[in-house]
Amino acid sequence: MVILSYSYPYQSLKFSFQIETINLGKRPLVRRRGRGGNQFRSTATGKVGKTANYPRFPLAENHVGEIIDLVHERGREAPLSKVRFEDGSISFIPAVLGTKVGESLQFGLKSKIEQGNVISVQNIPDGTLVCNIERHFGDGGAIVKSAGTNATIFSHGDDGVTIKLPSGKFATLNPKNRAMIGTLAGGGATERHFMSAGNKWRSFKAKGKKYPIVRGVAQAAYVHPHGGGRHQHVGQSSTVSRDAPPGAKVGSIAARKTGRARIKERK
Repeated sequence: MVILSYSYPYQSLKFSFQIETINLGKRPLVRRRGRGGNQFRSTATGKVGKTANYPRFPLAENHVGEIIDLVHERGREAPLSKVRFEDGSISFIPAVLGTKVGESLQFGLKSKIEQGNVISVQNIPDGTLVCNIERHFGDGGAIVKSAGTNATIFSHGDDGVTIKLPSGKFATLNPKNRAMIGTLAGGGATERHFMSAGNKWRSFKAKGKKYPIVRGVAQAAYVHPHGGGRHQHVGQSSTVSRDAPPGAKVGSIAARKTGRARIKERK
């Protein structure tokens, strides 16, 4: 509120008016998603527990657990094994192919090289397929946790144990890091067709992903920098700087090159 006043010797005149705030445009999707509203969060219902990791047992201890159930967690393709150890503790661990209810699971340095057992990578021979591997000792398993994936113990050296990841890359780990023998179950779940937009929306919602996403050129000019115009076209360079303001930071961000890759002719 802005008040203007002018005073005379015997009277005072006051004029007041209010300045209204004009909102120009609308925040694009990437900015609204960064705020973290409810529409961008994964649903809490259907979650089994906090995390599906190994129990925090000391490295020198050996434990035996019984698989009492196989459960499904919303947003996760791989099934989880509900394991009850001899001390009464219960943990949820990703299940490997061939897991059955009633089987036993060994956990420790002296475990056998069999499907489902958890052992440190230093005691696993070369060429063995493993999954649910600890990136850092004690984290409970952080890599190779997707359904149907596995890694291969490649070599043992003085600097650590080298594994070959599903991507084809190699990683050297601490020999104390633990891994599970076998291939994770649930492979091929993502190859099934959704058959309806509602099923795909529920699948993305369970993982905290936004669906559907409207193209920028199909939106209005006040909603997206690529919107507007008589035809659906960007109308400007779609490559923006890394330091671009949040409202304009859409499209190809700091792209080194765009377009189709040219195939070099062999000489």
